[in-house]
Amino acid sequence: MSFAKQMPMPRGRAENLAVIFGDQLDHDAGLLKRLDPDNDVILMAEVDGEQEEGPSHKVRTAVFFAAMRHYALWLSERGFRVRYVRVDSRGNTQSLEGEIDRAIEAHKPQRLLVTHPGDWRVMETLDAIDAVDVEVLDDEHFYTTPSEFAEWADGRKSLVMEFFYREQRKKLGILMDGKQPTGGEWNYDKDNRESFKSEPGVRAPYSPEPDEITAEVISLVNSRYADAPGRLDESNWIWPVRRDKALRALRDFVEHRLADFGPFEDAMWTGEHTLFHSLLSVPLNLKLLNPRECVDAALEAFKAEKAPLNSVEGFVRQLIGWREYIRGVYWFEGADYRDRNFLGQDGDLPEFYWNGETDMKCMSECLAPVLDHAWSHHIPRLMVLSNFAMIAGVAPRAIGDWFYGMYADAVDWATTPNTIGMGSYADGIPGKREPVVGTKPYAASGKYISRMSNYCKHCSYDVKKRTGKDACPFNTFYWDFLIRHENRFSKNNRMAMIMKNVKRLKKDDRVEITTSAKSLREKFGVAPAKVSA
Repeated sequence: MSFAKQMPMPRGRAENLAVIFGDQLDHDAGLLKRLDPDNDVILMAEVDGEQEEGPSHKVRTAVFFAAMRHYALWLSERGFRVRYVRVDSRGNTQSLEGEIDRAIEAHKPQRLLVTHPGDWRVMETLDAIDAVDVEVLDDEHFYTTPSEFAEWADGRKSLVMEFFYREQRKKLGILMDGKQPTGGEWNYDKDNRESFKSEPGVRAPYSPEPDEITAEVISLVNSRYADAPGRLDESNWIWPVRRDKALRALRDFVEHRLADFGPFEDAMWTGEHTLFHSLLSVPLNLKLLNPRECVDAALEAFKAEKAPLNSVEGFVRQLIGWREYIRGVYWFEGADYRDRNFLGQDGDLPEFYWNGETDMKCMSECLAPVLDHAWSHHIPRLMVLSNFAMIAGVAPRAIGDWFYGMYADAVDWATTPNTIGMGSYADGIPGKREPVVGTKPYAASGKYISRMSNYCKHCSYDVKKRTGKDACPFNTFYWDFLIRHENRFSKNNRMAMIMKNVKRLKKDDRVEITTSAKSLREKFGVAPAKVSA
């Protein structure tokens, strides 16, 4: 039976109208406990307007639609009255605002209930509603509320994630022996930087087969959004869009990959895109999984001696530390965060980000899983894709919008601080404050990629050369980036050593680097890059 026939539109008045957005598919949401199935109505809506935020990968759109439809059926099976508006429903206004207005008109509620959204834009939409009272509930999915983070951040000169993470460990009692961290160290990054010397031979992760609803959505997305970027096909579908499948994906990771996750979490290898990573960011950001159950599963594996401390701590830090910190920064910094441009860079994003057609082996390898699955792990994101855009001089909003549209786990609270803040070193305010998320830019030459992968062995460019036609573009752009922003970076204590090397460059070398970088920007379609003040 088609999804449409399983979800008849509810009629009549409602005391409360609850709006559930596509990234709020929490089976234990506090919002649900506030509702009376007989007297209240839940609104969920698929709208074209969300595509207008920027091109959205076909897989990303299909993940959201399929997960939303499964969740709506789950709600209906539990007696809730669900007003589900499909993207192809008759009368769909194709905007969240329009569908909320239509639902208010149809059901005449006394109150609108929503869980705290993950996007400033949505929060501003809710603030503009004056037809009924709007009550925003805390999102219990997270360990920390925005107000709690603001209390921690208020008055601090810098918001260092490590300090936040240590306080989280103490507060939650996770991996603690009394007042001291288990094992004597707060983190084990020094043990988690190994690379592969030969074929890694990793077991393929669990990939659920598309069910009838998911197949229906895949067909819809391919038809309705035929010109959208990315590749979408039932044969290469990998994402869990139901809670039971998400829980199975969690078990698969803990049983088969967690033990080796830590040492090799920064490694890359040709043709191996998942390696020992969890692939759980998608169900986590849809809220089909709760971070607490992920943390508990990892801690149980450590207790049972099935995973070492460095792997478990690295995984736990992503959940109680980095993930909570990033969300806190997003709401603390304000609605203008997405448009910040600390370094004043204004270049265009190269076309190969959208189609993968480039002769740089590292870029084509790191773009392949994005185009096929709307995902890659954190090192290709940060040290290849973001790094290249930043050192080439691409505008941070351009790379931020690309990540937002091209990743299935992309929601604004997570994607914007990771790309504008960490990936682009852009979230400071010139003359007022230094960048927030990164204490230095995550800029690297081809040497880093060569050390952490085997990509350079199969590339037409020479990773040992800084300039010249066959020189690695990462090398050319890296040194040009340091030269262009020399005045600013020379004041950064964490960059003191590398900036001394920049100062030692002879004039002829500087000219050769900047000239070569300009030629590369023309080749890749990146507009001329500005020099920071």
